[in-house]
Amino acid sequence: MKSTKKSRKSRPARPLTLLQQLAAVPEKLFTGAFRQQYAALCFRYGGGDDNVEILLVTSRTSGRWIIPRGWPMKRKKPHEAAAIEAWEEAGVRGRVRKEAVGRYTYLKMLDNGDVVPCMVDVFQIEVTEAETSFKERGERLLEWVRPDEAARRVRDIELKSLLVDFRPKAKRSVRAASDRNRTRPASAPLPRTVMPPQWAISNLA
Repeated sequence: MKSTKKSRKSRPARPLTLLQQLAAVPEKLFTGAFRQQYAALCFRYGGGDDNVEILLVTSRTSGRWIIPRGWPMKRKKPHEAAAIEAWEEAGVRGRVRKEAVGRYTYLKMLDNGDVVPCMVDVFQIEVTEAETSFKERGERLLEWVRPDEAARRVRDIELKSLLVDFRPKAKRSVRAASDRNRTRPASAPLPRTVMPPQWAISNLA
């Protein structure tokens, strides 16, 4: 007689976190010096000089909230590379401060499985233009939030500190004020693809 008991379906194993994976292969950690990256802290005024909003985007690999960032670019100065990342990832342009307003570090997993520490210099951009058509549209979500909310959403501790205490380092742009009524960058839905494991660290932003 066949058993009438229904076999329980085994639950799929949860993907390992980054730290769990590193515990199994510690030789993958810190295989070299810190890698340099540049990031764009894009902001706009939300109605007054003290009311600032920060633009966050999602990583294409992990889906977590970050600010636009990427590797150095040939023949581009650091602040120029940060501005290009902001345009390609979020479709925004504006007045870029040439000096970094801060920096933070994080661990990045490379395509070969190695994990390297990255040091990210952050450049502020006061957004004056926002387009709905840009290179990575449809691959990320975009959202404007207050500094405290931006700090709550990102995971990197040093970046949290930078965002929650952020105050623009220069006077408000006249152009930004006059363009306040321009269309805001729309939130672009992520494509319908299977989300990567939780351990995935954001790719080349």
